[in-house]
Amino acid sequence: QVQLVESGGGLVQPGGSLRLSCAASGIIISSRPVFWYRQSPGKQREWVAQITAEGPPAFADSVKGRFSISRDNAKNALYLQMNNLTPEDTAVYYCSTSSRFGTEYWGQGTQVTVSS
Repeated sequence: QVQLVESGGGLVQPGGSLRLSCAASGIIISSRPVFWYRQSPGKQREWVAQITAEGPPAFADSVKGRFSISRDNAKNALYLQMNNLTPEDTAVYYCSTSSRFGTEYWGQGTQVTVSS
């Protein structure tokens, strides 16, 4: 059974940083495309960042230069380092991956709130 479990969210002041983690089990993510998405209240889920075999890590324009994505193959985990956070980054953040057969997997999400 594939599970993705996000953690690391919380309340942070504008300008602050958070590091989100996504622990994977039941699937080896080192060779799989991995993604971070986010969803704010009343808005559609938004792509944030990805690591795929097709190229270097990619980021949404809204987070470029502030966020970085990485994975630890030994821990089978994915990370999202978020710096210089703004209230517009407030959302539930989800990690996602897919199997070789195209099945998508999502975590339950972790809440990030940026507020003073």
